[in-house]
Amino acid sequence: MEKHQKLSVFLSLILRHKPEVVGLTLDDQGYLEVDKLIKGVNESGRHIDMKMLNEIVDTDEKGRYSFNSDRTKIRANQGHSIPVNLNLVKGKPKNKLYHGTALKYKDNIDNKGLLKGERQYVHLSDDINTAIKVGSRHGEPIVYLVDHEKLLLDGYELWVSENNIWLSNDIPAKYLSIVNEK
Repeated sequence: MEKHQKLSVFLSLILRHKPEVVGLTLDDQGYLEVDKLIKGVNESGRHIDMKMLNEIVDTDEKGRYSFNSDRTKIRANQGHSIPVNLNLVKGKPKNKLYHGTALKYKDNIDNKGLLKGERQYVHLSDDINTAIKVGSRHGEPIVYLVDHEKLLLDGYELWVSENNIWLSNDIPAKYLSIVNEK
């Protein structure tokens, strides 16, 4: 288990969903000034310093966070429920793309497709094991294969985040097939 896991979860809340919990606002690219973030977290009753923040960013297995070039600002790489411009790179995956979720969502996905809901994008992985792990967070996992080639041919777009998560707007069910159903 990550040394600063509870703090990392709190940072995720701040940098992806509710920066106002520490009295801050993300800039248009999703960044917060590191000094203000540290001050805000400390004023919330938790403790963080630059060394701890560096450890969280450098050891996060999902690569959730990144600094700007001079490490004066920090942001989450994806997963926002508030609008930010991440300057994502549009691309065409070289590998298959998967979406991991819980089995309890199967009927809804089979009927409506993958919906971004409150987030800015649907998240996809080019690694089935990652998709299984993501799906396991909410119950028995189910993994969908996304026919990204047909999706792109039909005019949809895909983007890749700094930590190699593929992102899309809503994906209709016709582009999905289950790869691990029992």
